[in-house]
Amino acid sequence: METTQDSILDLARDCGLIRPLDLATRGLPRVSLTRLVRQGRLARVGRGLYALPDRPVSEHSTLAEVARRHPRAVVCLLSALRFHDITTQAPFEVWIAIPNKARAPRLDYPPMRILWFPEIALTEGVAEHLIDGVPVRITGVARTVADCFKYRNKVGLDVALEALREALGTNGRGRRATMDDLWHFARLCRVANVMRPYMESLT
Repeated sequence: METTQDSILDLARDCGLIRPLDLATRGLPRVSLTRLVRQGRLARVGRGLYALPDRPVSEHSTLAEVARRHPRAVVCLLSALRFHDITTQAPFEVWIAIPNKARAPRLDYPPMRILWFPEIALTEGVAEHLIDGVPVRITGVARTVADCFKYRNKVGLDVALEALREALGTNGRGRRATMDDLWHFARLCRVANVMRPYMESLT
């Protein structure tokens, strides 16, 4: 017969990262988390986050940690560029978008840069990726490039131009987005007039 601790360890195996809330919704006692940590069978990886101590961890583990705590958040801008490998930037913050009027999430770690997006901007051009066993919502390449032009005052025009060149493959590493997709999101983000001269100069 499976014990409570076995059930918690199975949950950690399935979800990658677990929270006390995950136990409560399944009728499992939260106090077992502390016992498992003391026994070395679980590790506390952040405030309110636990995982198996030998779980494989990717270079994008901080994205998984944020998503596990805030599943509605969308990874965007510099963090999305980094995930898609279309930038030389290495942001120390996790850039996320949350719904307009939503309360800003609080996390001791990792540090976050938060933007508020309308509902359509949290779904259009957003895909779910599995990172360290955790579903993470991330803006796609073309959408991220358009967002960078829209928020160029926050990320810098040079970052947006670098992302555009990377997406179009002018650096010799291969095209990552089609011109049609880039135009679609340029219009959606209302930056078509801003992006047009740069896109035309690269084609």
